[in-house]
Order: sequence, then structure tokens, then C-alpha cells
Amino acid sequence: MTNFDRVKGYYRVFDEKNRLVNSGSGKLEYMMSMDLLKHWLPENGKILDLGGGAGAYSFPLAAEGHKVTLADLSEELIRQAEEQNEQTDYPVTCNVVNAVDLSQYHDREFDAVLLMGPLYHLLEKSERDQCIAEVNRVLKPGGIVFATFLPYLTGSIGVVDRFFGHPEQVNAETIREVFRSGRFNNLANAGFQEGYYPTSEEIEELFRSHGFDKQQIRSIRGFGWEREEVLFRIQAKAPEIFDVMIDMINATAEDKAIVETCGHAVYVGRKA
Repeated sequence: MTNFDRVKGYYRVFDEKNRLVNSGSGKLEYMMSMDLLKHWLPENGKILDLGGGAGAYSFPLAAEGHKVTLADLSEELIRQAEEQNEQTDYPVTCNVVNAVDLSQYHDREFDAVLLMGPLYHLLEKSERDQCIAEVNRVLKPGGIVFATFLPYLTGSIGVVDRFFGHPEQVNAETIREVFRSGRFNNLANAGFQEGYYPTSEEIEELFRSHGFDKQQIRSIRGFGWEREEVLFRIQAKAPEIFDVMIDMINATAEDKAIVETCGHAVYVGRKA
């Protein structure tokens, strides 16, 4: 079973609130994700940002006219969001919630659910099934889900890279297990803790089995992954080249090879 205390402990020290503004990788992820959300979200929708941290997407979407409920496992991140509520003209509703139990929300309450975090951590199939069943329950018919995940090859190779930088977190058995099952258990208390890395086929089947029709699966940053800092330097010096590169990233983002090997990916599904 997922050790949720370890997950919460990680987010007590990791600067999740500023992750999308402090680096080129975060800036590119945010830009691509917001464009995707604006494409698929209904106008002035009621949105559940489940696992939304301190509200990196919640507050901008609220400013766009959506009615947003932010829910996260981490009491610390929700506290940070509540502080931001006091400083904004577009507040969001904030709840401490585990993604496998949405009992405080009504059936068919939301037009869209952003699931942009929990699937990184849920180790057990039963937990993932329970989470997606709950997402289906709280969505209106025809509602949209956006679910980010770290694909199997990206995540597994990332664990190898983690050994080179932080050998105390990874041993030979850790590497064998993540390549065998997609499950990662950090051996230390520092760094990203428990993680699950599925293939895109697994994600599509997970949602299909709970009544969703796939609309899109794509890499978020595409071939811009690990080139983000250079990309944003290009934007300042040669904006026309930057625009072409962004167009090409979007044009190739659904290629399966890119989905599986270029960092975070997203599933967009519609409740049947």
C-alpha cells in the first residue's frame, strides 16, 4: 500500500508551490498544460483540482472565470493555498483530501477534474481503481478528466539516473523492481518518495475500465524535455525560432516514442 505519510513528508520540504516558475522545465510544463486546459475545459466550469498542491493551476483557472475546488493530501500545501486566497481577487475552495476518497463531494458535481499529481504516487492497482472510480462519480456526464503520469520508460530510466546522483536512495533491487513492475520505493527519507510508472496503454485501460473515452494522450513537454533552459534562452534571442520549436513540440507530442520517453505525460478523457 502507498505510504501516504512518506508522500506528505516529501511535500513538506519540496517547493511544489514554485516548481512551475523557478526553472525552464517548470515554465514549459505550465505553458503547455495551460494551453491544453484552455482547449478542453468548458467555459466557466466547475473544476476539482485533485492533488493540485498549493494551487499552481487552481488560481489561474479561477482568474479565467472557473469555479475551482483545490484538494490535496498535504496539509502544508493547502495551508499555502489558503494564504494565497487572502491575497487574491479569485479565491478557490481548499480541502485536505486523499485522492482515493472523495466522499465529501457529491455525485456529478464537477464539469472537470484535474488529476495532475496523484497517479505519480498510487502504488497499488486497487488504489488507482478506487481513485478513478471516485473521479468518475464526481464528474458530470460528458465531464473531462486531465490525468498526468510519469511513463514507465521515463520513470525507470530516471531511477537509474537517481542512483548516479543519490546512491543512498537506490540499490540494485530498486532498479530491478522499477523495471519489473513500474514501482519505485525510495530507500532514504530525502527526495521523491513512492512512485508508480505506467505505460500509456496501462493508463488508457485504467480509465477505459472506469467509463472514460480517451480524447488524447500526449507528452506534456515533448522533445523540449531536458532542453527547456535552452529553449527559453532562444525565446529571448530568436522568438520566431522559439515559436517554431513549440509548434513542432506540439505536432509530435502524441507520438508514442515521445510519450514514453520524454518526461511527464497527460491523459485527457471524457466520462461516457
